Amino acid sequence: MDRLKKLLTNDWFRAGLVAVGLLVLLHFFVLRWVTVRSTSMYATLYPGDLVGVARWPVWTGFVRGDIAVFRDPLQDRKAFERRQLLVKRIVGLPGDVIELRNGVLLVNGERVHYANETHSYLVRLRKGTDPTAVLRDLGLPPAFVPPGRGFIELPLNEAMADSIVERTDVVSAERMSSATGAPRHIFPFSPFFRWNSDDYGPLQVPARGDTVRIDDTTIPLYDRIISRYEGNKLEHDGRRLLLEGKPLERYIITKDYYFVLGDSRHYSADSRYWGFVPADHLVGRAGFVLVSQDPDNGVIRRGRVFKGL
Repeated sequence: MDRLKKLLTNDWFRAGLVAVGLLVLLHFFVLRWVTVRSTSMYATLYPGDLVGVARWPVWTGFVRGDIAVFRDPLQDRKAFERRQLLVKRIVGLPGDVIELRNGVLLVNGERVHYANETHSYLVRLRKGTDPTAVLRDLGLPPAFVPPGRGFIELPLNEAMADSIVERTDVVSAERMSSATGAPRHIFPFSPFFRWNSDDYGPLQVPARGDTVRIDDTTIPLYDRIISRYEGNKLEHDGRRLLLEGKPLERYIITKDYYFVLGDSRHYSADSRYWGFVPADHLVGRAGFVLVSQDPDNGVIRRGRVFKGL
């Protein structure tokens, strides 16, 4: 007890406690740091970017186009704070209607495009070219494509494609055609919604207070919302859907939800593949890159220090 009293009267100890307290407050209410590890937001964010994440939008609100950091909605069997952090762009706010047509994003019927958005390009290399050199200059990991090919598929935009064909080791860079068919791994995983990653929707993002019709056709859109995110008991008795043991025909949404996409459209697992992000899963808004370190060689990337987003 005497030792504790001495510590509490020590100026340096008290200053340390104050410093730790301020850091904790900053982490939870002002700013936290997240390291980007995937290419899903390329070329807005690179693997190895250390990103400053503003916490206050959790309370003040997010806007369409924000780069959001959020807890993985699919890891609901883990404790909330142990779920992986993901980084994607909010393209749909609660109540928005989202649609993709031939790879073009439409929000409430209007075309929306983001500056660094990338799509799949087929890049043909000259004979004997090492593709890792091309990948390194683009800030992509060497394991992104297998070695020994005369062509590689890369996430590029038009400006990047124009630049890459000026290389002596590149023959051409052509945008690949849009996805076709209706694969079953696309949300909501139902034959009633024959969508793919480039032709998707229209789909309305659920908002708190919305009343939605529930039947065998629409339940794939809302079953996870009802049972997982809003904690209800959802069953089927062989003839009809039951909510807490009562017939279910209408459901009132109790939370706000968001629709997110990666800027690297063909290299991102996002709302097209697993659905909506509940508002209470949002952690903050990515605001700037403090520093960027190539995860393969440890080199600090030029031009990505204190870079705004």
